[in-house]
Amino acid sequence: MTEDSTTEPADGDEHGSDLGRPRRRAGQPASPDEELTAETEAPATRSSSSGQPEDRPESSLDRRSPFVTGMTAAAGVAVTYGVVELIITARQVLILIGLAFFLAMSLEPTVSWLVRHRLPRWTAVLSVVVLALGVVAGFLAAAIPILITQARQFAVQMPGYLQSLQDPRSTLGQLNAQFAVQQRVQQWLSGQGANLAQGLLGAGQLVLGVISGLVVVAVLVVYFLAAMPRILQALYRLVPAQRRPHAIQIGDEIVFQTGGYLLGNVLTSLIAGTVTFVWLVIFGVPFPLLLAVLVALLDLVPVLGTITFSVIVSLVSLTVSVPVGLATVGFLIAYRVVEDYLLVPKIMRNIVQVPAIVTIVAVLLGGALLGVIGALIAIPTAAVIQLLLRELVLPRLDRA
Repeated sequence: MTEDSTTEPADGDEHGSDLGRPRRRAGQPASPDEELTAETEAPATRSSSSGQPEDRPESSLDRRSPFVTGMTAAAGVAVTYGVVELIITARQVLILIGLAFFLAMSLEPTVSWLVRHRLPRWTAVLSVVVLALGVVAGFLAAAIPILITQARQFAVQMPGYLQSLQDPRSTLGQLNAQFAVQQRVQQWLSGQGANLAQGLLGAGQLVLGVISGLVVVAVLVVYFLAAMPRILQALYRLVPAQRRPHAIQIGDEIVFQTGGYLLGNVLTSLIAGTVTFVWLVIFGVPFPLLLAVLVALLDLVPVLGTITFSVIVSLVSLTVSVPVGLATVGFLIAYRVVEDYLLVPKIMRNIVQVPAIVTIVAVLLGGALLGVIGALIAIPTAAVIQLLLRELVLPRLDRA
């Protein structure tokens, strides 16, 4: 082959850096395109030969520019808005899940006690669930027939009550003459008559919704109880290893306080229902069992429940006579004082220590945010917040 047909090897051919580039003949002047290509590849060639990378060009996107800052802020606002909308949309389900987890935490001390006495976890959970269902089933089996009987008696006595409203000599008649109760009820019925069917349908849907919600909560409680050790372990794993022992101590204290509060609250409610039932029977107030069950249920809700059942029981007692009604009001006030300053301190001593003003504020806020469920869990939530402040926040502030 002649010398003209050979090509001059460029620098770096032996390293394969010129592979894929068109070669030019020896002595042939370089074209403008080849000169531009050589200038472009020169930095890369020097970098590969020296082993040191060239300085990288600065990014054309300045993260501190107003545009990037604005886009980042807009994306953060959009994500926050989406999360809030998701929580609002699923708030009913989240409330049921939270209530189920609260009840599971409340029953966890009992399950743990059974486990410490050499029972398998599933046996302990099954025992607690069966016991709770047995108590509820036994209560319903004993109360429903009597409630049905008293409801029938109320339906039979309803015409007599309506007649007493028109008798100015009776207590109901005097109340009717002073406050125009019958006229107001008739006006309300005439104005709402077209909506009664929709109201009954809505009431039926409400009852079905409550029943389905109770079933969901019961199922979730069983699952939460069965998996409670793994759930707590997963939560503790989120805490750094050095602080994990302190976190475990705080978590155990939270479970203990929650369980103690629920069991103590149930016991005080049973006492309130029993004492009220005895009082109503002694003074001949109608529907004593129905009212006692209502008192026991409403007493589970602090402050709001007490006010509600006190008003209802007092109004029903007025149907007997004014002295009986006034005596019942005095009895309810006296029992409230005894429960607040004698029973609750005795039952919940060293379990939930929340100041009275914090209790009232927590119940009001819980009731305003989540209704009855919020008022029910307000006090243990306040106790948990108080515990976290005492164990985590205040020591840091003292060291600052």
